[in-house]
Amino acid sequence: MKLLTVDTIEEARQKLLDCVKGRKLPVEYMAVTQALGRVLAEDITTPADIPAFRRSTVDGYAVISTDTAGAGESLPVFLSLAGSVEMGRVADFSLRRGQCAYVPTGGMIPGSADAVVMVEHSEPFDEKSVAIYEPAAVGSHIARVGEDVRRGSSLLRRGTKIRSPEAGALAAAGIVEVAVYAPLNLTILSTGDELVPPAASPRPGETRDINTWALAALAAQSGYRIIASHILKDDCAALEAAVRKAMQTSDIVALSGGSSQGAKDMTAEVFSRVAQPGVLCHGLAIKPGKPTILAFDQASGVVLAGLPGHPVSALMVFRVLLSWLTITLTGQMEPFPVPAKMVCNLAGSPGRAVYQPVALVRSGDGYLAEPLFGKSGMMSTLTGADGYVIIDLNKEGLQKGEEVWVHLWRE
Repeated sequence: MKLLTVDTIEEARQKLLDCVKGRKLPVEYMAVTQALGRVLAEDITTPADIPAFRRSTVDGYAVISTDTAGAGESLPVFLSLAGSVEMGRVADFSLRRGQCAYVPTGGMIPGSADAVVMVEHSEPFDEKSVAIYEPAAVGSHIARVGEDVRRGSSLLRRGTKIRSPEAGALAAAGIVEVAVYAPLNLTILSTGDELVPPAASPRPGETRDINTWALAALAAQSGYRIIASHILKDDCAALEAAVRKAMQTSDIVALSGGSSQGAKDMTAEVFSRVAQPGVLCHGLAIKPGKPTILAFDQASGVVLAGLPGHPVSALMVFRVLLSWLTITLTGQMEPFPVPAKMVCNLAGSPGRAVYQPVALVRSGDGYLAEPLFGKSGMMSTLTGADGYVIIDLNKEGLQKGEEVWVHLWRE
């Protein structure tokens, strides 16, 4: 039996980057309302100051701050009411010394006013005057012109994923269309004589196909466009034909199953026939996920990934390689891990990095990481996991109480 010569995750990632080096991802222009979850393909600068005028951040009275000096609950300052500002209207008047004006939250500040006193610290005395119970410092409760974002300054950077806050920032700047990266196209192939569709009733010896659905969900979450997905029997000719067809429409072809050294494991053989230079690595120094294959076809630019057949292994490898690849190509920041402490000792695996699913348990003002143990085909190992910890291949293990980083599975 041929033994696998394994690469570390870092080596495998570098091989993937070397393959796509210099590749420009396609860009498309979309309405912001349709671009949620997409990644910006260029920096965005704001065309105007935000806010464009001085406005109040509270409901209150615009004042000249020096007029409120010494004001208190027992000895208020009385100011003449010069008028009221209406929302959406220009404050076309200025205050004189001893005057104030009512301003709602977001309303324009009248000329000469340099502070706002909250309504909670004021009280109408009669129709023409207001009692002020608290002194106001210069600039208090006023948003200055350009205080949020200055005209011409950076609003959002390339590689930013558009969420609700980004959509709001774009709306504030009057930007309704943005350039985003088009998703990479992905085909998913699952192999195995025992596999049947999820809607089928398996006969003895058969099992429902998990990987197609699970990988499609993770791929979509990672920003890929799923072109097609198929369940294939362990037939070398049929597998080769399916891979060749997928390469015509896909940037990535992910094939789960058939990547180890069993009698029917033929992925490496097929990849070597359909791609040049072909197989880049056959085996990763990772647990779970050792029997992973990466290949590349120079002519078409297609990356081929042979993932383990066990669902947990397949999902973990997809995440640390293919999800990572699209994050890197689009200039995104990798998600921040969460600090936690181990609830028990956790052994490593000599020569392999261990990617161990864990559940996060709140403890005081922090978290505990509780390992979830299960064989690689057991989906409950992942459905109960919040993320995973990594034991370096040169580390014997983790100790109870040791501080670790939990890479979140749920985003």
